[in-house]
Amino acid sequence: MSQRDDLIAKYAADLKDKFGETADMDLLTKVTIGLGPSIYNKDSSKVSGSDEKELETVKKNFLMKKLGMSDDPKLMEGIKTVMDKYGSSNKNKHRAVVYYKLAQHFKKESVYDK
Repeated sequence: MSQRDDLIAKYAADLKDKFGETADMDLLTKVTIGLGPSIYNKDSSKVSGSDEKELETVKKNFLMKKLGMSDDPKLMEGIKTVMDKYGSSNKNKHRAVVYYKLAQHFKKESVYDK
């Protein structure tokens, strides 16, 4: 298995452990590939749920640019919902898992069908 495959397996295990769900491996793989080399960097591969600046970046770069959503207070509410479900005590929130859950939360999985 490649390093990316190992990470995808780790993300799927995280979804099972933290969210109690079996990952849609096709969607998880596409989200992970979409993150490019950032998944291999210790800092950029994680999302800090308590850093407002970082959450704002997730909103702008992922929800608005990648998923094509309009700026709306519901975007930050969705991010906070996913962060709460991931667990505030969990300091290692994987960016791929967060983006996967946000795509599901906003029903934007079809963005990855292209």
